[in-house]
Amino acid sequence: MLGFLRDAGLAAADEVPAAAALTGGVSSDIWKVELRSGPVCVKRALPRLRVAQLWEVPVERNRYEWRWMQAAVRIAPGSAPRVLAHDEAGLFAMEFLDGERHPLWKSELRAGRAIPGFAREVGMRLARIHAASAGDAALAREFATDAGFHAIRLEPYLLATARVHPDLAARLQALAARTAATRTALVHGDVSPKNILVGPHGPVFLDAECAWYGDPAFDLAFCLNHLLLKCLWVPEAAPRFLACFDALGAAYLAVHAPAGLEERAATLLPGLLLARVDGKSPVEYLTEEAQQAHVRRVARALLATPPARLAEVREAWQGS
Repeated sequence: MLGFLRDAGLAAADEVPAAAALTGGVSSDIWKVELRSGPVCVKRALPRLRVAQLWEVPVERNRYEWRWMQAAVRIAPGSAPRVLAHDEAGLFAMEFLDGERHPLWKSELRAGRAIPGFAREVGMRLARIHAASAGDAALAREFATDAGFHAIRLEPYLLATARVHPDLAARLQALAARTAATRTALVHGDVSPKNILVGPHGPVFLDAECAWYGDPAFDLAFCLNHLLLKCLWVPEAAPRFLACFDALGAAYLAVHAPAGLEERAATLLPGLLLARVDGKSPVEYLTEEAQQAHVRRVARALLATPPARLAEVREAWQGS
């Protein structure tokens, strides 16, 4: 790491900065490095993720995260940290954003601070990135990461879940195939509250390791999925989480709503719900059988009778 920082001109030849490992990630090593010029964040992708099941993924995803951040900032300034340097060995450096001024959205939600206005900004900013990148042939070539997206998202989420629920396997496999075949915009791939900072000028997206030129409905469904699951994590805040669900979805669709996108997001959402209890990456906070059973009950019913609108998913969740 020190050699990388020196080669990039971020650290002087005689500089040996202090570095502290940051916690929270399962797919990368992340450090805060105290350079003479100020702190930076350095990230290195891991070949094997820190989850219970064996999950190996290509480390070149680091390169695409770097490129996604560059593209996102061009489209929507402030939507990602400013990137500083990258090397082909799998390291990259970006600006360090202080948690005091940029709290993690997941931490805010855990505390019950679910603000529909911020969720609306998340939806609008994400939609701007999708809309501006739609139909961009150069970006489609640059982010032709189909194999990586399959390894990091489609296989461990939808296909792994299909093996646990053989009666729903055909449906889940069809969702994976449809998602893989839809290539219309630049996708982040991990739009989760744990990867969104509540910045003073709006949401800041982190951890774009799954970046892919594909189906923007995946990003929308992936984020909305977390807002539903949080209802079981912090039950007293459930009405506010559902208000955030409505605000985010409506704001997104007001900016970017090509034909079929909402239906794809709505039909994908129950598959992602089920994946977060029975796939390779279950959410860590739903540990009680009653919570998991709730998710399975709603998701299985929606997979059996696919919804056409996001509101149908919300109503099924709320009414269960």
